[in-house]
This record gives sequence, structure tokens and C-alpha cells, in this order.
Amino acid sequence: MTRVLCGSGLLIALLGLIGASPVFWRVSTQTEFLLGEVDGLSIDADGHLVLGPVTSPVFDTSAPSLWSATRTADGALWIGSGSNGRLYRLDSDGNGRVVFDADELDIYTVVSDGQNGVLAATSPNGRVYRVSATGDTAVILDPDATYIWALTPTSDGGVYVGTGNPARIVEVTPGGESRTVFESDAAHILTLTRTADDTLLAGTESPGQVIRVDPTGRAFVLLDSSHEEIRSLRPQPDGSLLVVAVSGQPAPAAAPSPAVTSNSAPVPTVSVTTSVTALVVSNSSSASRGGTTTSATTGAGQKGAVYRIAADGLWDLIWSSDVDTPFDAVADAEQNVLVGTGPDGKIYRVSTNPAQTILVTRAPAQQVTRFLRAPDGSLRYTTANPGKVVRLGTSVTERGTYMSDVRDATTVARWGMLSWRGSTPGSSRIELASRSGNTAIPNATWSEWSSAYTDDAGSQITSPNGRYLQWRASLFGGDASPVLSSVTAAYLPRNRRPEVTQLTVLSPGTAFQESISSGDPPIAGLDTTRVGETTRPSNTVGRETYRKGIQTFRWQARDADGDRLEYAVAYQRDDERTWQPLRTGLRDTVFAWNTTTMPDGAYRVKVTASDLRANAPGAALVGERQSTVFDIDNAAPRIEIIGEREEAGRHLLSFTVRDDQSPIRRVEVSQGNDEWQLVFPLDGIPDGLTERFETVLDGPLNTPVLIRATDALRNAASARGR
Repeated sequence: MTRVLCGSGLLIALLGLIGASPVFWRVSTQTEFLLGEVDGLSIDADGHLVLGPVTSPVFDTSAPSLWSATRTADGALWIGSGSNGRLYRLDSDGNGRVVFDADELDIYTVVSDGQNGVLAATSPNGRVYRVSATGDTAVILDPDATYIWALTPTSDGGVYVGTGNPARIVEVTPGGESRTVFESDAAHILTLTRTADDTLLAGTESPGQVIRVDPTGRAFVLLDSSHEEIRSLRPQPDGSLLVVAVSGQPAPAAAPSPAVTSNSAPVPTVSVTTSVTALVVSNSSSASRGGTTTSATTGAGQKGAVYRIAADGLWDLIWSSDVDTPFDAVADAEQNVLVGTGPDGKIYRVSTNPAQTILVTRAPAQQVTRFLRAPDGSLRYTTANPGKVVRLGTSVTERGTYMSDVRDATTVARWGMLSWRGSTPGSSRIELASRSGNTAIPNATWSEWSSAYTDDAGSQITSPNGRYLQWRASLFGGDASPVLSSVTAAYLPRNRRPEVTQLTVLSPGTAFQESISSGDPPIAGLDTTRVGETTRPSNTVGRETYRKGIQTFRWQARDADGDRLEYAVAYQRDDERTWQPLRTGLRDTVFAWNTTTMPDGAYRVKVTASDLRANAPGAALVGERQSTVFDIDNAAPRIEIIGEREEAGRHLLSFTVRDDQSPIRRVEVSQGNDEWQLVFPLDGIPDGLTERFETVLDGPLNTPVLIRATDALRNAASARGR
């Protein structure tokens, strides 16, 4: 931290304002980098920022959400939207237009009809339409279901239809006849697909299951997940099946639908596994900070997961997240799995050998809803909030930016050095910038972005002092992609004052033995050092005991910075204004004062907490608390015999008990035997410094009478009455 404090007495200027220990905010793992926002960059499994693939807009719509997409034989791309129920057609030249505007709100599914047109299903309370390239429409099915979620062609030119409320699979023949193939006890049939061997597969909601349905309508569950929805089914050439499962009841920002998640953003956790029955194995660079890793057989606590069901029925959990909600998954050319998610529009690439996850890019939207492969092998995807069609390229972009999470210094801080590690081969370069403010969310009150920092060894952060800091990294390509592996920002938080939150004066004589000791256990906190000496922390306070003349104090203290504290105890007579030191350098929160040498009287103590041990002398702060008034009284009461007298045939002994400091609490009398009898003052309440007593003498005149008096501080005196 020397470089931060160098120059023209800067350290002296900081004393009294900030603590002595700098804090280093380092971002260097995939989990940490995932907390920020990427644009044109990828985050690899080792936690490195690199230039990401080129993404380019293909088609922008006015729709909030695009839910479905398919391609017809003539190369046209058809997209179904949500909230406005429109069907768009993009020709092979990329020209797009609205072909069909439904009365219903959503088009959740669309498939090719084999004749350059499509079949599109609308919801809620919708129908299945046949739509031609020119926009001609015809209703082929009007079911008694609230939702139509899924369509998949039959082998003979018909179509299977998946509905919700009720959950049914309906077959529509090429001739227009319909019949129910399967009715489920689930709430919805969300997705349908056919495999290469003409097997019909369905994904359900409530519960989230993958079901195989044979031509007779007999069902067999292939996967019974703990998630509520099966969102997507993708058959693979090797006979396996990619399955996207989602927890909860997500809803889009624009209209109710089980297809979009909320936009909350807790700490990311991405897990990968290649085992059916083992626990989820997290790649070391993807370890969670506060996330949940669960058994592959449950997925509990996760927002979503991607499974692979092999041709023989065995399944693997290959990706899961407790933050990002998956919408679709598709294999790329290398047979890695791309996962499109929300609410931050992230696209992950998952490989299983070795098991690792890479953040490929972030979409220009909140949700990546559907992938679609183009004839040339390139990939398109649709989005929600807003509704777009985007091309995911194979080449890398020339520039990308990363915006870090906002760092909360917990108090106003002075910023130090910003440095980073990485590589810039050829003409590539990395630049960083910073901004600061005093609101948790950056807004117009924050400072402007600083000028670029270009020295990776470290540059003084020029943003104004504040509580919150954010940095931005810009990566510029050249001959090769630059790599950013870690960023470190140093700062000095303002030192905060410690607090003594509670100070308790225990009953006189109360003491605690140290719990671990040899021989006679010493008294915890007992004053055994000289003023100015530092006491060693004692062992844990142990058994309570009584020691005459000991006055024990206990307190609680806290320091918002977590600094180690030392304590000082001082005393003051109630009729004085000057504090006298009792002990300094205490590290325990208990102090036992031997008051036997102190004059009797009313006193207070004051406990002062200091964070000097963790801060420079000029920067240390103290907090203090005073006790209530308490009495020191080591003198015994005085018993004054007044005399004996006869009254109404009784023989009475009169005496007075006095104490200068504490009230009389207990008086006893013994008449010629070992039994002590409790007597009360004439006013009936033993509560004063002076109390008068009369007791009846029962024995003969020569019987000795003993009197014993005890004050409130357990000082005792005795006297002979005759």
C-alpha cells in the first residue's frame, strides 16, 4: 500500500480520517466476474475475460417477447411473439413482416407445415392455425383447453398438439380429424418432440417430467425432475435428448405466461456434472459464493437445470444454476451445449469432459428464449424484453467491455491503486476506468467515468472519495485477443468509532473464577497489574463466587470495522468531576476491582474502548460508557445499646444500628443459645442508614444477649446487649 500513500504528506492528511489497514478488492474467478456485466466478452472456466463471439441483430420487433421460431423449406424464418400475438416471417434475404396478427396474446409454438407455411398455436383460449406465406389462415383445431403450448409434426403430415388446463396431447390428421392421444394428470403439456425413430416425447409442468408416449397412448416417465417445468426438449443425432427444466412459476414482464422469469439477481452459481447419481461437481472456477449445490437427483434450490437423457434411458445433469433461468439448450458444432438464460440474457457453453462452464456472451435482451440453426450452420436466437432475433457468430468481436459489480466500502473511503493482470499480445490492449458515488445503485449523482488507466502495474484511482466504487474494463483486439485475468482495487475505509453498548455493575462481592487454571482459580478480570500495563486476555469466565471487597463490572462492545479493541477503566466519586484511571490495556470485557483500600462512598466507573491496536495512533478512535452510581462500603455497621425497660409485663431491649454508606439489611438476636432470631426495626422496613430496634427478652436477667447486624453490602458487626 506504500504506493497509495506516497507523496506530499498524504499519510499525515489521512490520519484521523481513515484506518491504517487498506482493503484489497480483487476480482479473479469466474464466480466473481459473473457478478458484473459483459458486452462483447466471454468469461472462460478459469475466470479470464476474453473477446467474445460477434453477435449481430437480424430482426427487431415491437413485441416484448419472442417465444417460438421455426424455419420452412424456402429458407424463411418464422417467429411467434408474446403480448401482441403476432407471427413474423423473415425471408431468406432478411426482410421481415407481420404475416398474422392473432386475437389472442401469445404464440407459444410454431412449426413448419411442409409447404413453406407454418402451423401456429395461440393462447390463452386459442386455436391452431395453418398460415401460408401470403398470410392466408385456416383453423385446424379449436380445443377446449386454456393454453396451447406445443406442436410437433407427425410422420404422416399431421401434427401433435400439447395443451394445458387440461394437459392433453391431441393428434390432428392431415385430413383435419382430431383425437386425444394422451391425457396427463399434470397441469400442462409444455413441449413436444419426435425422435428419429418416431418416438413421441412430452415435457410437462406440475410436475416437471419427461414422458415417452407410444402410439397406443401408453406413457412411460423417462425423467421425474424436482423442477416444476420441462421447458425444452431437443433430440440429438446420437439418440440422446437435451432437457431444460425450470423451477418456480416464472412470468414475463409484459403479460402472464410461464415462460419468463423474474429479474432478481443473487450471486451466480453454475454447476456441471457428468454423473447420474453423484453430487453435482462444480468446476473450481465456478464455485459459489452463497449459491446452492445439490444432488443431481433433486436439483432442489436451483432455478433451472439442463439434463441429457441417453438413448438407453440413463440421464445426466449437465448444468444447473440457482440464479439464471434456462429457456433453451442446443448442441454446438463441437457437441458442447449452449444454454440460453434469463433474467440477464446470458448464454453459457457447457462441456462435460472436462466438466466446465463458460459464459459465451450476453444478449441485448433480458431472456434468450429459443435457439435456431441456420442452413449454413450458424446460430440464431430469439429474445424477450425486448423481442429480437440475433445471430451468434463464430468470429470474435474487435472490442468488448466489462462493468464490475458495485463495491460497498461500508463507509466513505479513500481510493488507492487500481491494477490488473492479463496479457495483450500483438497490438491488443486493455484499459480500465472507474467511477464512484454514495448510492448503492449508480445514478446521475455518481461521478463520471475516469480517464483510462493504462498501467497494469497500478494507477491511482482518480474518482472522488465515496462509499461505492465501480470499475470498467475495455478489451481491444488486434493481432490476437487480449486476456484479463484479475483486477485489484485498493481503498482505505474511514475508521468508525467503537461502541461500548452495555456496562453492568454486578452485586458487591460477585466474582468469577477463571475457568481454566491450576491451583486456586484466580478471579477473572481482577486488577493485578499496574496502571498503564496491558493485561493478557484471561480464559473464559467460569464459576461465580463471592469475594469480600470485590466489585465486578462486565460490558459489551462492538466495532463496525471489526477492529480488535482494548479497554480502559476509570472511576469517579459521585461528588467529584475528575476521572481517575483504574486500568488500561484491558482485552477482556470483565474487570474486578478490589475496593478494600478505597474510602467508602458513592462511585461511578467509565469504560473506554479503543481501536488503537488496528489503526495508526492518529487515526484511532474511542467510544465510552459510564456506569450507574454504586456504593463502596467496607465498614461494618455500628450497634448502639440504648438500654432495657419494663413495659406491660415485658422486658424490652432497645438498640440502634447505624451505617454511614449502605442501608441496614438484616439484624438478628441470640439469647443465651446458638439460635439467631431475625428482628425488624420499629418502622417495619430495614431500609435506612439508621434503624431503631426493640426486642423482647425472654430469659433470666443474667442471660447473655448477642446482636448481629449486616448492611446491604454484606458488612457485619456484632455486640453484646447485656
